[in-house]
Amino acid sequence: MMPRNHTMLLSCLLVIAPLTSLAQEGQGSDIATAITGGEAAVALRYRYEYVDQDGLPKNANASTLRLRLNYRTGDWRGWSAFGEFDHIFHVLLTDFDSGAGTSPDKAGTYPVVADPKGSDLNQLYVDYGWRPEWKFRFGRQRILLDNERYVGGVGWRQNEQTFDSVSLMTTAVDNAEIFYSYVVQVRRIFGPTVAAGTNDVNAHLLNAKIRLNDNWFVTPYIYYIDNDDISAFSTSTLGARITGDIGVGEGKLAFVGEFATQSDAANAPVNYDADYFHLTGTWLGTGGLSVGIGFESLGGNPDPGAAFRTPLATLHPHNGWADKFLTTPDGGLDDTYLTVKYKAGKWNLTGVYHDFAAETGGGDFGSEFDFSAGRKLTERYGLLLKGALFSADSGSSLTDTNKLWVMLTASY
Repeated sequence: MMPRNHTMLLSCLLVIAPLTSLAQEGQGSDIATAITGGEAAVALRYRYEYVDQDGLPKNANASTLRLRLNYRTGDWRGWSAFGEFDHIFHVLLTDFDSGAGTSPDKAGTYPVVADPKGSDLNQLYVDYGWRPEWKFRFGRQRILLDNERYVGGVGWRQNEQTFDSVSLMTTAVDNAEIFYSYVVQVRRIFGPTVAAGTNDVNAHLLNAKIRLNDNWFVTPYIYYIDNDDISAFSTSTLGARITGDIGVGEGKLAFVGEFATQSDAANAPVNYDADYFHLTGTWLGTGGLSVGIGFESLGGNPDPGAAFRTPLATLHPHNGWADKFLTTPDGGLDDTYLTVKYKAGKWNLTGVYHDFAAETGGGDFGSEFDFSAGRKLTERYGLLLKGALFSADSGSSLTDTNKLWVMLTASY
């Protein structure tokens, strides 16, 4: 049987073939105009990351640079295409474990900074919109759903997570945006040179954002994942998310509420059921200040050794920037957090405090303070200063971890 990723590439050729045929029938000049009349872009992202993690003999000093090249064609009768290529360089400071077997000589000595060097075809897809309210996308693509708690691009890491998939997006239903994708392969952040860099899957992602009124939306979703390579990532999740705001004086209160239930699927090694709950409220002032408080709970099942998990998520924005909970503990996770944001001139300042505890069985994991300061230097250049300080509870198996980042971006 032909591997699914090879089937994807073959099918892509079958999609492109009619374009070639039409070009041979005398419409090639139109296609050529669409191809040559597209837009190219170049982006650079340099980052220095420092990690001090108890339990490891050395600290990590990682200096990495991402070069990103992409090109989007013009439109031809509803057809267009997009390609994106990344290369990650390690620059001077290479004292870190890039993770998943990509730097075996550093594993167990240095903390993980999951930015392996190398090249990757990040995206390559064809779009077709036969009517304004319908769009079909086929190929390797970025998929970002809601706040990326379930499906995202892991955009904080230098090598992004993308998906070999067929996607359909429509606004044909009144007051609704419906997205469906069938995914055959997940291109993970570790790159194509190691086994952990790709997962063959049979995944169905359905998400529908429904407008209730001008300020409130509800988003039901179903995510079914059959992971051939990591059976523990095979899950079935059903849930709904509601967002909205109400005016309060000159400001407003914004709310997010979400509930989901999850069970094992396909080849999962254990049978389990777990729930997810998230509630947050944020006051948005008029002077550049916002203050929010939230509670997020991922259910645990210590007995079968399974918990609520989100294997396709962008995890870095959730449960602390120190990334101590990339895998949900068997006892689950309760995260109570407070967020303060302030815009001071050209600077965007953020501070977040987390308190972590087990959802089931009691016990504290620790606390964390995150902070960042970012700004545009010019229209094309940006600067970000960021840190995460995690303090483990004395009864926890986790370790104290401090991380600091300096990041510069440029786009052309």
